[in-house]
Amino acid sequence: MNKNAANSPYFALHAERITKSFGETQVLRTIDLNLAPGEVVALLGPSGCGKTTLLRIAAGLLPATSGQMKIAGKQVVDGSKFNARPEQRGIGMVFQDYAIWPHLSVLDNVAFPLRMRKLGRKARETRAREALDRVGLVHLADRFPGTLSGGQQQRVALARAIVAEPPLVLFDEPLSNLDRELREGLALEIGALLRELGLSAIYVTHDQTEAFTIADRVAVMLGGEIAQIAAPEELFAAPASVEVAQFLNIGALIDGQVCAARGFTCAHDHINLPGLAGNSPEGPARILIPRTAVRPDPHGPLTAQVLRCQFQGDRYLLHLGLGGAGASLVCPADRPAIVNSQIPLSIDPDRLRVFTN
Repeated sequence: MNKNAANSPYFALHAERITKSFGETQVLRTIDLNLAPGEVVALLGPSGCGKTTLLRIAAGLLPATSGQMKIAGKQVVDGSKFNARPEQRGIGMVFQDYAIWPHLSVLDNVAFPLRMRKLGRKARETRAREALDRVGLVHLADRFPGTLSGGQQQRVALARAIVAEPPLVLFDEPLSNLDRELREGLALEIGALLRELGLSAIYVTHDQTEAFTIADRVAVMLGGEIAQIAAPEELFAAPASVEVAQFLNIGALIDGQVCAARGFTCAHDHINLPGLAGNSPEGPARILIPRTAVRPDPHGPLTAQVLRCQFQGDRYLLHLGLGGAGASLVCPADRPAIVNSQIPLSIDPDRLRVFTN
């Protein structure tokens, strides 16, 4: 749908050294972000990390304290000196509460942005029906929002956001008010629609599964900064820091020492991983053992205590404690295990990651 954005020589969004402070409290710290045309980036992080603040600066709802921002090559932020109004940016936005007017039909809701741009009624209706057709709701054009399900209302909001073919669509936690089953289904639909339409989008969420389902790249935001931005697979395979690994809950983090002769030795227990010798600098370190790196194996070198055994239909999830290391992890298994029993684990050393202090 958005052919102009897909063929644009400019970034859909270019943010350089964006900061935001409220009084003496700095909420955003030197944010750099480039969004390619047709790319979807999720801003993922806990409450208070600054992701919604960054989205609102992009939308023109908040001024930046400093920094530069362009949307499709057009300057919209120049420090504290210039902040283009939302209507001057030409963006689409999908809000957490949908912001659909109950007294307007579905068609009129979707056509509203075109009405604000003074398009004629016939042109508005034609383009609104095209947008509804793209999200699979053209047959509900004459209905009112109160008669629609939550998922259908979400699609109406998306149709309204894309009807003017914006260079950028912003999503402000649009699925957070829905139950998990509906949220997972809609995340798949939104991800598929964004790719089918070739839209450029920034998607704010605190839900990791949602971000990984929808986005091409995920920016993990912690403490007002982008701690790491990468494809979902890369985030899991190579987290940039202990903090990123902890937030994503990738696996167990264990304190210890790396030495050339013995490899990694846990500081609190007899967990030894000699295979790491020579692969990391000597000295204090934290090792990340991802869930994907371990599996039950009677000949495995690592022993763990079964804290809980969870049946999931096609497999079991074993919640394991790693003794005096004070760490725990979740391991998939084909068979159940007795709670409080000790089981040996095999380790894939290529999936381990060492963070030196």
